[in-house]
Amino acid sequence: MQTALRIALVLDPINLRTKAGGHAPMLARELLGRGHHVRGFGVPAGAIPHSASDAGPGEGGLRSFNADAVIAYGALSPSALRGARAADKQGAPLLLVESAMRPRMGLTAELLGSVGKMFWGGYVRKRAARVIALDPVASQRVIEMGFSPELLRVLPQGVDVSQFRPGLLSSWLQTHRVYGRILLYAGRLDEGRGVEVLVEAFARTVGQRLDWNLILAGEGPLEHALRAQVDRLGVASRVHFFPRPQAAELPGLMGGCTLLAVPATTDDVLGRQIPRAMACGLPVLASDRPRLTALFQDEECGLLVRSGDVSAWEVALLKAAGSPAKRMRWGARARDVAVSILSWDRIAEGVEEELLSLRERAE
Repeated sequence: MQTALRIALVLDPINLRTKAGGHAPMLARELLGRGHHVRGFGVPAGAIPHSASDAGPGEGGLRSFNADAVIAYGALSPSALRGARAADKQGAPLLLVESAMRPRMGLTAELLGSVGKMFWGGYVRKRAARVIALDPVASQRVIEMGFSPELLRVLPQGVDVSQFRPGLLSSWLQTHRVYGRILLYAGRLDEGRGVEVLVEAFARTVGQRLDWNLILAGEGPLEHALRAQVDRLGVASRVHFFPRPQAAELPGLMGGCTLLAVPATTDDVLGRQIPRAMACGLPVLASDRPRLTALFQDEECGLLVRSGDVSAWEVALLKAAGSPAKRMRWGARARDVAVSILSWDRIAEGVEEELLSLRERAE
């Protein structure tokens, strides 16, 4: 490493409530490991790992932190305004991170976004030295916000390749008495997830075989409708509904499965399970939505399938189920891509490159 930087991460509770809310803590951990001084502002104590020598409460701490670089989450959020002011005062470059994900606070977050665009958007855009978008949807959102494309760089959400790795097994499947080849869906049972498409395609294809099972690991408002669909299609013995596994259980569950399915029908689905499955060497079947196609190419780590098209999902399931050799090749390649491109180490390296370059330019 060339230079140890003092890095301020500026967030607010809304940032942490998005599906990309794990980005800041993991990035902070990696930057600390690279020898930088890191401290989070605007969120509860303990939410962001920090350097022991830089602990201290309050917004006043941000004004006196003497940052070499400021990273703010949400390109036009209140955090971006706070980060821009701190960067201005301290003569530090401002790097913004945009996920373009809907926070759970719904209307409140949308109102703040509108207020930000109207009242402080021009100031933040003028002060920003770089904008990191977490995927192509976020990239487009940044441009719609009025930021110059020249400021933009796409760096995906990372994955912990030490936690998620091949060869892990758990008692999860044995406890729930699910055996054979397993197609896994892990996530919300909600609109836009395409689970009903997956169930229909499964029932028409590999769900007719005794050696294949579908696990729906998650909860949501569509659970009753999906259970009725499974009964109507006559595959109740092959489809298993379980609560979403705990974070510690997920790597072992993925290690015991044959394929991961992400049948999203809208761009609200971030696809966080895809990098995790790839890191475990688990092949993926995913809809061809922009967020998901950015993670791997068709026939590289699995298959990309036309979103919302039951017939296309039938073809994909039959193709993947009928070729163990392809699944093995996809799984091996998936692990390689996860380590070389999607690991938090690589993501932090990209952010570090930007910060050092911006700092050098500022000096």
